[in-house]
Amino acid sequence: MMDITYTPYIDPDFEFLLERIHPPRVSVDNDIYPDCSLIMVDSANKHGVLLEMVQVLTDLDLLISKSYISSDGGWLMDVFHVTDQQGYKLTDQNLIHQIQEAICKSRLPNKEARPRGVSADHVAFEMTGLDRPGLMSEMSAVLAEMDCHISAAVAWTHKGRAACIIYVEDTSGNAGRMADPARAAQVRSHLENVVEAHHHEDERHSVTLASPSPHTERRLHQLMAADRDYDQCCSCCNGNSEWDGINVYGGCRKEQRKGQIGTHVKIQRCKETGYSIVTVRSRDRPKLLFDTVCALTDLNFVVHHAAIGSQGSTAFQEYYITDKNGTLETDSEKHRVTKCLVAATERRVSHGLRLKICTKNRTGLLSDVTSVLRENGLSITGAEIGTRGENAVGTFYLKDATGEDVSPETVEVVRREIGGRTVFENVSPGTSPESTPSRTSSGEEERTSFSLRGLIWSQLEWLSGNFKPT
Repeated sequence: MMDITYTPYIDPDFEFLLERIHPPRVSVDNDIYPDCSLIMVDSANKHGVLLEMVQVLTDLDLLISKSYISSDGGWLMDVFHVTDQQGYKLTDQNLIHQIQEAICKSRLPNKEARPRGVSADHVAFEMTGLDRPGLMSEMSAVLAEMDCHISAAVAWTHKGRAACIIYVEDTSGNAGRMADPARAAQVRSHLENVVEAHHHEDERHSVTLASPSPHTERRLHQLMAADRDYDQCCSCCNGNSEWDGINVYGGCRKEQRKGQIGTHVKIQRCKETGYSIVTVRSRDRPKLLFDTVCALTDLNFVVHHAAIGSQGSTAFQEYYITDKNGTLETDSEKHRVTKCLVAATERRVSHGLRLKICTKNRTGLLSDVTSVLRENGLSITGAEIGTRGENAVGTFYLKDATGEDVSPETVEVVRREIGGRTVFENVSPGTSPESTPSRTSSGEEERTSFSLRGLIWSQLEWLSGNFKPT
């Protein structure tokens, strides 16, 4: 006789019931510190909620200089020290209300979430493969020839690998919607031919058709991790007294020779608490916290406590984590995790020549711009393209064919051929897209010289006192 097992029906929205009963309490304090605003969040806890909050602050172009995280059990209390892009406190009441509303909304499901400037009519083409000069130029030329208008695109390169997400409208008919599956498959096939043209046999590459991702940068992290770009990160096992554990050093040899700050990751096991302690030391830059938390979340780690700060140009991050899939015990697993974290901190870092453009939007514009760059011997190491009203805006990070700085003569030729409003800037290694140095007072710099582990526990009492029920 067949056994019949009955399981109870669970409403898919049940997990969000606690969010609706006890929504996050978000407060912004401008009185405690003279040079930054404090954003304090008191909320029910769940896996990935830290990433959601950091994503909100990142999307609003806020700079996070410090953060204290405490989220044991079913509740969390988090504090972020933030400024705007110019390094000033948040005094605009509309912005403060937007922060509070966005953090609360981020906790609830939103199937309609899409990147800014991308509609339901767009499709996304996701590419990973070998990085080479002219790749973006060839891809954008194919799309232009097939009457596909590129509304937005983001591309990263790291350790000889490339990942790109391109959001496309179909201008051949159907009011911009690429409704015919055969048409979409044809476009994808042409893009795949471009990507695999210079690949060796059995070398990794992919071109996939997807719905627009609500968070493009997190999706790029996932694409590059799936492409195993982290395999090229240098690693070593070090057992000295100061850095006892597994260490990974990141950074190209050219940066090492110049004495510039690389990325150091250390993992230790705390037997008393059961946590794995992950310490990351790297050059400070905007969006660094997002990149690190994104990697930890996608690796299925739960962050229980954390302290993030900086001293001068060096950022320090310390996380107390547990693994949802088991314990982080073996050296091989620690090596893999540390290499993933190094890669996550390096992917968006660009240096060389930064080109900003703003010009009238039209079909084929990206193809024309990248063709000019290619014809002048320039390679794209990173790019972000979008729209603002009727204009197309974009940022490209460039180097010449030898990897050296671009000559002034080439800059003038490119400026003349591209036209529109163009701005060229030299960017030092360790700078991320659109970074702006934040102001730090001497008093604040003194406060950042700390032992992270001791600071975490000293902050927990302060957090508890500041989140008393009203």
